[in-house]
Amino acid sequence: MSVVLGTATPGGGFPVYGDAVAATLNEVDPSLAVTTRNTRGSTENVPLLEAGQLDLALVQGEVAHEALGGIGRPPADLTIFAAMYATPGMFVVRGDSPARAIPDLRGKPVVFGARGSGLVILARYVLDGLGLDPMRDFHPVFLDAAGDGPAMVLDGRVAAL
Repeated sequence: MSVVLGTATPGGGFPVYGDAVAATLNEVDPSLAVTTRNTRGSTENVPLLEAGQLDLALVQGEVAHEALGGIGRPPADLTIFAAMYATPGMFVVRGDSPARAIPDLRGKPVVFGARGSGLVILARYVLDGLGLDPMRDFHPVFLDAAGDGPAMVLDGRVAAL
């Protein structure tokens, strides 16, 4: 039986985790042929699941919550197969950055994740709780690949990741 597992963009945690899950499932059950497919991330994985283009997918918690609850869209007819791991939100700045709190990043370019990543949704929830809006209070940057962010912080193109 062939199974396609959707992950996310290279350089982030989902592809690594998905490859490990696929390898484990393939080893445990030789009748399975689980392959991974890099996608844009959680927000793309939900519609790909609904369209039958993926059999399983890694989906970040807030994205699953909105899809299943019908927040901003019709409720998804999907099932949570297993919880993976906690994904705490954090901001990373250079060691010499004067920023010591999230409001210090106001008006600065900040990477909020790869396009399609659940981290974009997580950022919206966290910042909303702080009375901030990622689109208005910062200069949001969205990546094509999750692995591109650290170099952008290190070379000063963005203030935080």
